[in-house]
Amino acid sequence: MRKCFFIFLFAFISLQMSAQVKFGYLSYDSLLYSMPEYVKAQQDLAALKKTYDAEMKRSEDNFNQQFMEFIDGQNSFPENILLKRQKELQQLMEESLKFKEEAQRLLSKAEEELMVPIRNKLNDAISKVGLECGYAFVINTDSNAYPFISSDMGVGIADKVKAVLEGKPTPITE
Repeated sequence: MRKCFFIFLFAFISLQMSAQVKFGYLSYDSLLYSMPEYVKAQQDLAALKKTYDAEMKRSEDNFNQQFMEFIDGQNSFPENILLKRQKELQQLMEESLKFKEEAQRLLSKAEEELMVPIRNKLNDAISKVGLECGYAFVINTDSNAYPFISSDMGVGIADKVKAVLEGKPTPITE
């Protein structure tokens, strides 16, 4: 009886050890870039960048015009006007540089704020597929960190996640 119990226990443990962990894999960036929300966010960012670029161009044109006037009249200006104009040009240049830096900071912040809900939506869809299909984890194949994934253990889930993003039911079949 005892011998039979140990054989049964050994068989059960062997069976449990041979059970493989299932996991999913996908290209996060490919899914992200295919989302309509991502495309819209990129269009909004491009429009905002265009607005900032137009203001920078206007500021640069204003500086160039005043600089040309300064160059043209520099020989005829009295010393105090010459110094005043130099200070004005210096101030315009500093303000222009500050604006460029601020515009870049604001563009980065806007991109970050626009991407948070989009990434959350994608992460939620990945989690939903992972949970419903019983995967232990999902691997992001971007950056070529996994040059080989065994199809016996891993399952490509990009189509499943895309279906969830489109509001379709999760296709659970392997």
